[in-house]
Amino acid sequence: MPRNRLVPGVEVVTVQGRGLAVRTAEGEFLSVRTGAADESALLALLSGAGTNPTDEELRRVVRAFEAAGYLAEEPARPPWPADRRDIRLLGDPVLTRPLAAHLDALGAEPRTVPAVTAPEGAPVGMDELLDGDPAAVVWCLDGPVPDGLWEAADRLPAHGVAWLRCHREGWQAYVEPLAAAPGDVTSAHVRARRLAATPAHRELAAYWGGPRTTGAPVPLGVPASALLAALLADDLDRWATGTPDAAGLPARRRLRQVDLRTLTVTEHPVLPVPAVAPTPKAAPPSGGSPTPKTDG
Repeated sequence: MPRNRLVPGVEVVTVQGRGLAVRTAEGEFLSVRTGAADESALLALLSGAGTNPTDEELRRVVRAFEAAGYLAEEPARPPWPADRRDIRLLGDPVLTRPLAAHLDALGAEPRTVPAVTAPEGAPVGMDELLDGDPAAVVWCLDGPVPDGLWEAADRLPAHGVAWLRCHREGWQAYVEPLAAAPGDVTSAHVRARRLAATPAHRELAAYWGGPRTTGAPVPLGVPASALLAALLADDLDRWATGTPDAAGLPARRRLRQVDLRTLTVTEHPVLPVPAVAPTPKAAPPSGGSPTPKTDG
């Protein structure tokens, strides 16, 4: 098979009466000024079927494509590293099942285990989370996150374990940033940022804490669960293989909100919350040391 030299997402078309145009990865069309270069030879070269150009005018056009970042060697997908294959999945099967299928196809070795999701349940402890020495832990909830449930899991990056999670609140689902090192965004940081960003912070905190009165449950259908699983799998794949983010916000600084009614994904930047400094002790009044109190 011929080797395509155009990077993925970039294509060249012939426009009647106007010559060649390149469609960029962002979906924009740009005219190509080929000058005296042979357009047929250029198209053959860009598709990988041609040989190295000998004509100087053709070389000029090829150099322009290279300078614009439209040419590359045949992309080879990096394999999933062996030391990052063990991915532990906790949570609701409606999400962990499709996620496991995605990860298995990508070359990882997902292990699905049950997790406590009820507010009255005892949260999973650090020893259980680290059982089997996983490379990453993913926790998926088909509902809000009970207070304190992810407190232990937020410390996973300090133990060298990547930490990724998602949850649903009514018709909105949230895919939180992947935390892979100390100082990355944790679930506690996301909760604090969300509370700070809304005037209804008291109501949101009450919603998280429960109890909640609901009517008919929100159905998490196959398309919605597949989308959430695909977003999580892509974040894990980029973390494992070191593939950079092609567009948008960095995965480790990005909160994604998914409208489950329309499957619309919205990205929001999110940063870690700095530790609060302790309140300084009051200095003694000038002119001498404080006098201790005595009884009487």
